[in-house]
Amino acid sequence: MPQQVSETTDNLDEIMSYNDERVAHLVRLCARGFNRSLARRLALHGITFGQWIYLRILWKREGVTQRELSEMANLTEPTTHTALIKLEKQGIVERRTLAPNRRRQRTFLTKLGWDLQRELEPLAVEANEVALSGIPKSRRETLRKDLITVLENLLDDEIKSEARGLKVPATRANIFE
Repeated sequence: MPQQVSETTDNLDEIMSYNDERVAHLVRLCARGFNRSLARRLALHGITFGQWIYLRILWKREGVTQRELSEMANLTEPTTHTALIKLEKQGIVERRTLAPNRRRQRTFLTKLGWDLQRELEPLAVEANEVALSGIPKSRRETLRKDLITVLENLLDDEIKSEARGLKVPATRANIFE
């Protein structure tokens, strides 16, 4: 009878092959790992990773419209709408209309929403520390700066591509039509 291979062994095999991977794939895997690490911690507080994305934005700038929030989160408006409904039901945010445009609702944190910042931000710090363990502090800032350069390069590429009429296709678009 063959021996059952554990998930840990599978992960070890995957790690062993990382040396052959391109930077883009490694960054994607790291982002997924960061998200999962933080999501586990947030779940203990009844918050999903998706909700975390919006809370981070609102802690920096509340009073934004749903459209602005979805743009800042780089997520679709329907996704943002669903998240806001859940956050509202949890008493974490409230939406209000303000003069002069009474048609647009703006999103504000409640006291609970602000209180969650003190509770949840340390979880993100902890997830970062776990991920960066083994990397000397002197190299962490270099890594951070290099990642910012990568982001700036990709943004510049996107701007130039859009100027040439090249846009990112919708995820549900059929490219063979």
